Amino acid sequence: MKRRKFLQVSSLASVPMLINGIPVSAVARNSFLDFVSPDNDKILVLIQLTGGNDGLNMVLPLDQYTNLDKVRNKILIKESLAIKLRPDLGLHPSMTGLKSLYDSSKLKLIQSVGYPNQNRSHFRSTDIWTSGSSAEQVETTGWLGRYYMQNHNSYPTGYPNMDNPDPLAITVGSLVSQTCQGSVANFSLAIVDPATLAPLNEPAFPTTIPTTNYGNELKYLIDTLKQTNDYTDVIKDAYDAAGGAVAATGNRLLDQLNIVAQLIKGGMKTKVYVVSIGTFDTHANQCDPDDHEIGTHADLLKQLSDAIAGFQTAIDQSGNSKRVLGMTFSEFGRRIKANDSTGTDHGSAAPMFLFGSCVNPGILGNNPSISANVSNDEGVAMQYDFRSIYASILIDWFEVTPAIVSQLLFKEFQKLPVIEGCSPTSVKDYDRDFSLDFETYPNPAQEYSKISFETKDEFVRISVYNSIGSEIQILYSGRISSGKHEMNLNLKDLESGNYYVRIASESAQKTKALIKL
Repeated sequence: MKRRKFLQVSSLASVPMLINGIPVSAVARNSFLDFVSPDNDKILVLIQLTGGNDGLNMVLPLDQYTNLDKVRNKILIKESLAIKLRPDLGLHPSMTGLKSLYDSSKLKLIQSVGYPNQNRSHFRSTDIWTSGSSAEQVETTGWLGRYYMQNHNSYPTGYPNMDNPDPLAITVGSLVSQTCQGSVANFSLAIVDPATLAPLNEPAFPTTIPTTNYGNELKYLIDTLKQTNDYTDVIKDAYDAAGGAVAATGNRLLDQLNIVAQLIKGGMKTKVYVVSIGTFDTHANQCDPDDHEIGTHADLLKQLSDAIAGFQTAIDQSGNSKRVLGMTFSEFGRRIKANDSTGTDHGSAAPMFLFGSCVNPGILGNNPSISANVSNDEGVAMQYDFRSIYASILIDWFEVTPAIVSQLLFKEFQKLPVIEGCSPTSVKDYDRDFSLDFETYPNPAQEYSKISFETKDEFVRISVYNSIGSEIQILYSGRISSGKHEMNLNLKDLESGNYYVRIASESAQKTKALIKL
């Protein structure tokens, strides 16, 4: 079997050890997850849209076009060209591939996903999304890394073995995904091209390892080298069993996903794959100034849409359609108002897609509300906390108990109906209509407004957000009795402008605009 030589060792004591160009400290130490149901053979494929995707240009709220035209006329897609999912909502005209998945009930669109107190830094917001932490908490582990750590605290000792032969997670690219970062090591193995995988040189290490810090690092290096070579064999064998390389398509994301499809087809037991596409950081020249339907963002959306559709076809043809779930994510959306460079700046919430034969198809959430007077820095208000989507996947896809999920993510997560169910996925436990509505009056308001809502006996959080996504007031957070309720909102200390009231219960939420005069 051919293997690539990509590690040269001249001095263990003085030269940083690199594997595939990555420091050894960042290389995966993997295993096959064993704390989930032994019958669970589910696979999750993450597609990271790097740079911050303009959700308002991807998913078009057609009922908001009058106000959008006032602030986006330099980039706004023609309403007549939208690919309609329903009369008031459409996709960018380049996304015909996703429309085909929507029509075949294999696509879930989740509106306005974000988190409280939106951070608009690429680096910090990416950390938040990959770690599954709050904006106020710095977490060094990834949300999937914590998931893996539950039963693998002794890793890498003894891995791989007969019961755990495969990498748990694979990132197609040169850097491992931070979603899979554990407290000691990353559980994701980075590969670029399985067809050219090659062995690492294994120098003549000493037979006796000293019980010192140097000895500990040396043992880790030895284990990592051996593990990497073992995993190289497994990956190469699976790739060859599926027929080897698929011809390049000219779509970089589809080429990555084709690698994933081949590894799945070849029998890999890896449960998580991560791929990426970018950059969506479209501060300038987001579209052609004379034809808004073409340009940088349109090209990216076409690649994304075509790649997801092509991948789903490959998965269906391989007979694995009930085992594979896909999900897109990006660090933030863009601002509602376009800038003077035919682009958009860093914003707040944005839509997400889940895809596969086991999604609960359709649209979750309401169209974002666009006011008549949008401020320069205003972003789309959050409807869904991204951690609730993670939680719902862990529970309904990987069969993790809600008690463990609350430890891995946060206690106030919502169980969202994103998975319809594919055996042996756990049975859905939705015992109520997924709806929660309320009214604010007066609206617009000057000094006071009232909030009227109805709920069951359950946990409820009522918050006020400003236009940039910061949670500025918490009106209520705790268990509340069933029935109709009314609360006063004091607006005296707020400046005039656009605000949003969000009510979230254990399984539903609603976000509505509030104007302070």
